[in-house]
Amino acid sequence: MSFLDILKSFIPLLLILGLLFGVLILVRKFSFSMNGKKSQMFKLDVISNQLILPKKYLSVVRVRDKVLILGISENNITLLKELEYCDMEEDVNIEQKDLKKNFVDAFKRNLGIR
Repeated sequence: MSFLDILKSFIPLLLILGLLFGVLILVRKFSFSMNGKKSQMFKLDVISNQLILPKKYLSVVRVRDKVLILGISENNITLLKELEYCDMEEDVNIEQKDLKKNFVDAFKRNLGIR
């Protein structure tokens, strides 16, 4: 076997590897991506996952202005509840301020200070 025969056998191999690499680049460029820019287009955010049983999860997902509560098992995904999305951080901050105020008032009342 001469060097020319070996070279002739490697040229198709290199062409096939080049084509596979090109297809890989195209698939990465045009496919759905959960961790990058493409997921922002759908405004999809997984808020929480909770393991219930082995291979069974309860998941809270926000899609645009909806919050979906999903039951996820090995074979299917079931929509359990659909809620409207509201920013809960503002509500929590307001409740914490009221709680601090109410706690101080309750503490003063229990100590007899008015």
